[in-house]
Amino acid sequence: MLLRGTILAIAGFVGLTALDATPVAAKEETKSVFVMSRTWAVTQVSEEPVIYRATRDNNNLNPFGPPPRLRTVQAIAAIQQATGCKVIYSSMYQNMSGQFFSQVSCS
Repeated sequence: MLLRGTILAIAGFVGLTALDATPVAAKEETKSVFVMSRTWAVTQVSEEPVIYRATRDNNNLNPFGPPPRLRTVQAIAAIQQATGCKVIYSSMYQNMSGQFFSQVSCS
C-alpha cells in the first residue's frame, strides 16, 4: 500500500512539473547549411568566447539517404560555411547527442 501511494505521489509531481514547463523559444538565430548532401543547423550559443553549435539533420532516419560521411569534417565545413570564420580545431568537441561545439576565429 505504501508503494502504491509513493508511485501516485511521484506521478502527480511529474504531472504538475510537466504542466509548469513552457516551451522556450530560441533566442539565437539558426542558419541552415547544406554540406556533403546533409543539412546542418548552426547556432551561436556564446558571445564571449564566440562558440557555435552544429547539429546534423537525421533525414528522418531514411535508410536510402546519402552515403555516410565523417561527421566531424561535415561539422567543420558547416560552421565555416554558416559563419564565414575559421574553426579553431582544438576547441571543438561533441556531446552525447551528436552536436558539435567550436570556437571560431574571424581574423
